[in-house]
Amino acid sequence: MDMTPLRKQQSQYGERDVFKGVFEVDAERDDGTPYCVWTKNFTPSLNEKSNFRKFVRGLLGRDLTKEEMADFDTESLIGKTAHLVVVHEHKDGETYANIAACTPDKSGEPMKASGKYVRVKDRPPREAGGYRRAEPLKAEGGTRNAESGNDLGATKIHVGKCKGLEVRDLSPEQVGALIANWLPAAKSNPKPLADDKRLIAALEAWQEAQAATATKEDDDNINY
Repeated sequence: MDMTPLRKQQSQYGERDVFKGVFEVDAERDDGTPYCVWTKNFTPSLNEKSNFRKFVRGLLGRDLTKEEMADFDTESLIGKTAHLVVVHEHKDGETYANIAACTPDKSGEPMKASGKYVRVKDRPPREAGGYRRAEPLKAEGGTRNAESGNDLGATKIHVGKCKGLEVRDLSPEQVGALIANWLPAAKSNPKPLADDKRLIAALEAWQEAQAATATKEDDDNINY
């Protein structure tokens, strides 16, 4: 499993740091790469009632000792295997995979890492056609709303198979699919929801960034 780096998220209680766990599973895509299942957001707290403490307890099959808690590092969980209970939720014609339970793998033959997964912290910043993970893109040709100052790359997806992820977590192909299959109908809706408006703005910013980069590449290729 992987643990993602901390990132900022706005909540009803203000801004907070959150992160997720990521598991490779034994189901594969058409190209042979394994699917990954992501946990819900955790806050970096080992409080007895915190969701992360409960998750670690389930993953290890025991509670943390006082010594472990005193010097706990999420890196210690990297590579841990587990038995997952994944519940598929069907909504609006789409299927969503959610982790319902996480317990120690007692099979004796734990699943081996595919070697094809790149840890989130080790992924390079995405160039045009995606969102930079290292820092928000600027207002000009990027994903930051110049008027509100909001990072549009952090916009939550509320439709389709990528529901629950942020726009900057998607691959260029996934963003392109949203633009092709969802955006036209959303923009034609005379009464869009607030979530629709935010996602429309984020996808249009992505298109602008891609177009701006394409123009720059054309200019760089001109022979003088």
